[in-house]
Amino acid sequence: MNEIALYEFLETEHSEVSFSRSKSGNLIKRDAMKVGILGCGAIANVITDSALKGKLGVDLACFYDRDTKRAESIASKVDGTVALNLKDMLNLVDVVVEAASPQAVIETVPQILKNGKDVLIMSVGALINSEFRAYLEKLAEKYDSRIYAPSGAIVGLDGIKAASVGKIHSVSLITRKSPESLGISADNEMVLYEGKAEEAVGKFPMNINVAATLSVACDKEVDVKIIADPAVDQNYHEVRVVGDFGELITNTQNTKCTTNPKTSVLAAYSAIKLLKSLNDHLKIGT
Repeated sequence: MNEIALYEFLETEHSEVSFSRSKSGNLIKRDAMKVGILGCGAIANVITDSALKGKLGVDLACFYDRDTKRAESIASKVDGTVALNLKDMLNLVDVVVEAASPQAVIETVPQILKNGKDVLIMSVGALINSEFRAYLEKLAEKYDSRIYAPSGAIVGLDGIKAASVGKIHSVSLITRKSPESLGISADNEMVLYEGKAEEAVGKFPMNINVAATLSVACDKEVDVKIIADPAVDQNYHEVRVVGDFGELITNTQNTKCTTNPKTSVLAAYSAIKLLKSLNDHLKIGT
């Protein structure tokens, strides 16, 4: 069967098998990318539910959480393996999704990269430290690994990345969440923080990944205001960027994950889309 006939056969059969080309020019089967999830909370559950619906495009092969029962519960949905430690997981996967905490990034991502594995970081707040970020980049280069950070709970990141090719004059973020989401109790609207992104991430490590994502994307520390508002039941993010390109303003109103009000559903969706795109042959966006 010649190459054109093979393409027609695959198309006719609606095959989902992926093929790559060997050095000799022959078509060979490409195995599905095997993914491990580190941290089995709200984001891991959304990703797993997407896999059950056939919308992920990768193999959720392994799960690890310090709470082994939580890992077992989510792994059972997709017949995944529960790892007892990170080393065991790295022997089974091609890429690790970190969905635990900024501290988990510090403790585990260097080891993941040194094992030649790719990593998708959800706790982007850990990357706001420029020295640590540079260290991870050097490890990734040395061990031929990749570090991915999804767009998370905001829209417009592609445009902001493109705008950063020119000079960015200012970037500001106003985040408005319910007091519950911010871990406090309040009867009236109150400003919890106003200042720079790195300090905001330090004070609210589980709530303000958006500030870190913005800062890293445009290589400029963002001005942040965090508001606790008992009148809202969703997570709001208003971003304003001014630069040589002009001005960009986005408003994102996010539904919260039912199992964790600190996490926006859009953040989990962005991870799902990024995972799926790793196997895409057509990529749209910056």
